[in-house]
Amino acid sequence: MISSYLTLAAVLFVIGLYGALSKKNAVIVLLCIELMLNAVNLNLIAFAKFGINPSLNGQIFSLFNITIAAAEAAVGIAILIALYRNKATANVTEMNSLKK
Repeated sequence: MISSYLTLAAVLFVIGLYGALSKKNAVIVLLCIELMLNAVNLNLIAFAKFGINPSLNGQIFSLFNITIAAAEAAVGIAILIALYRNKATANVTEMNSLKK
């Protein structure tokens, strides 16, 4: 039973990782990071329910992870909007002004 959840989480994580590493659009990269975080949440909840010692710890960590993901998305979108106003592009390869 837990193997199906772990397989689904692994597939979601790999899709998110591929998208985050290969896509040029910054919004798509943020969405792929969210997909990877949701895969981690799925693993946390699966281990909390079907693990050796079932408890609420995994679900509590999952809620904490969702909070962190929401904050990451808000800050990321704010940075993207600020960069888009200056450079008029969402391409991540052209967003190197923070390096200087």
